Amino acid sequence: MERRLYFLLGDLLSNTGAGALVGLALSAVVGEAWPAVLGMVFGMVVGDVIALPAALLLSVPFGAMEVMLPVMATGMASGMVVGMLSAIGAVSGGFAAALGALVGLVVLAATYGLNAYVRAGYASTVRDRQKTR
Repeated sequence: MERRLYFLLGDLLSNTGAGALVGLALSAVVGEAWPAVLGMVFGMVVGDVIALPAALLLSVPFGAMEVMLPVMATGMASGMVVGMLSAIGAVSGGFAAALGALVGLVVLAATYGLNAYVRAGYASTVRDRQKTR
């Protein structure tokens, strides 16, 4: 993943924006009469449907792979969280948007952490192979 400031800000903007958009959409659709599991599954599907066009649009200025994975995961995770909370009790639009943006930040941090872990493992594997030659 990119480490330049432009791309970091792009990742922050795309993930928080997608999470907030998913949260707003689900707070308007899912109500208290829904079963919690159905709200979560519906939220996951709606999150992916909203996140895919957002990821495609944002991949042009910020890079396809760098945006696609975190934004799609953000859409799914924020959809599940907000969908289930909306089914459990009434969630206002502002709270749902803030919660979706927060989930987007958590997903982005997890993505960057896992990327660093994989890179470190790959680098140590390459070093070990070079030592045995």
